[in-house]
Amino acid sequence: MERLLAAALIISAILVAPTAYAAQCRDTQGKFMKCPAKSVHCRDIAGKFVKCSAPGAKPA
Repeated sequence: MERLLAAALIISAILVAPTAYAAQCRDTQGKFMKCPAKSVHCRDIAGKFVKCSAPGAKPA
């Protein structure tokens, strides 16, 4: 029973840890700041990355 409980605690710690340590954005002085918006990448019909201004491009 103790092994099962220990295994459950380890698995839950592994699953929860990445959300607790999400990437924090810092400025040049090392102070925390609001993270800039992620850049948008677009793909064409074939699935290749293209400029978003290209005809038929859709955000990925």
